[in-house]
Amino acid sequence: MKIVDARGKTCPQPVILTKKEVDAGELNITTIVDNQTSKANVMKFGSANNYKCIEETKEDGTYIIMTRDENINHTETESVNVKKSMSINKGYVFSTDILGSGSDKLGRSLMKGFIYTISETKPYPSFMIFLNGGVKLTTEGSDSIDDLKKLEAAGVKIVSCGTCLDFFEIKTKLMVGQVTNMYDIVETINNSDNAVMI
Repeated sequence: MKIVDARGKTCPQPVILTKKEVDAGELNITTIVDNQTSKANVMKFGSANNYKCIEETKEDGTYIIMTRDENINHTETESVNVKKSMSINKGYVFSTDILGSGSDKLGRSLMKGFIYTISETKPYPSFMIFLNGGVKLTTEGSDSIDDLKKLEAAGVKIVSCGTCLDFFEIKTKLMVGQVTNMYDIVETINNSDNAVMI
């Protein structure tokens, strides 16, 4: 039985930690969480990956016991995974360093979690473009630098708009990726299969 202690960790880390064990082929996993959101997310993830999920509430947390029969037919799941892993040219365009609206503080936390999840979920995007306020995510002071460096090292094209870096006077503080221009941005998007604006 593999134990994943995800207590004290915020979304999406409990699911990501559990996913690593699933990807490693573990058939029996117990993930320990300490909040309802994490419990619901882990159980949903487990069920979606053909695990039987049982929860046990104890004084020190909620134990989610996940088991899967090694002889179960995973043909359908594997087929979906193969399709997902097929190489297509898709990516993200970040026009802000905040995800959603309502609270800037929450938005920055959500953006950090979003980029972290991208760095922990394959297949990776082909490119990540940062413009306007989004360039703050690739420069000094960003909480996402390590995750973006991991993606860049894996071959993801990471570029930041030079005009935007100049506007915010932070070009010298660029920590990851390359400086680009609007022509390259348009070409990258035009030649992609899918570009998601964030």
